Amino acid sequence: MNYPTHNKEMQHALLLSEPVIFMKSDASLLKDGKPFYIPDFSSDVQYEAEVVVKINRLGKCINRKFACRYYDEITIGIDMTARDLQRKLRKDGLPWEISKAFDYSAVIGKFVSIEKENLNMNTIPFHLEIDGETVQQGNTADMIFKTDEIIEYVSRFVTLRMGDLIFTGTPAGIGKVEVNNHIQGYINNRKLLDFMIK
Repeated sequence: MNYPTHNKEMQHALLLSEPVIFMKSDASLLKDGKPFYIPDFSSDVQYEAEVVVKINRLGKCINRKFACRYYDEITIGIDMTARDLQRKLRKDGLPWEISKAFDYSAVIGKFVSIEKENLNMNTIPFHLEIDGETVQQGNTADMIFKTDEIIEYVSRFVTLRMGDLIFTGTPAGIGKVEVNNHIQGYINNRKLLDFMIK
């Protein structure tokens, strides 16, 4: 819920005063271009492309003005969501972690250096292609809460450790994945993510 366009497409009317967070486990991670297998408990798994930052040092209660010292690499990732399961759980007023944190639901691409790529975290364009067609695009300039604000907020509750990954939210354009989809993700037109749906 960190991009207004996504909140509109999901019909979220809530005005946020602080970031909304949830957590995935180590078992959620899918990397190195390995295929994503659609799980048997959902008939509507959807992609959500996001800029992902990798934490590079231990931190707790990090002040926003120092947050940039706690990461130096980014990539593009996908928060896979079992949307049908999430809708049911939300309707029943139940926690919806199992619709977001299931095995291999956090797909990540190759990390690149922010400094070497000469990137400004507050103005990073990114997009996702499926079978060669752009289906989702965004820019970190449009985030409600910037990366450093997110780190400040999360670190109040959870100690951040080296290697932790923070997905920063998705813009509009989410959709369902299908078997044999070829998914590619780009930051600044550099391809960092490339995998198949099985």
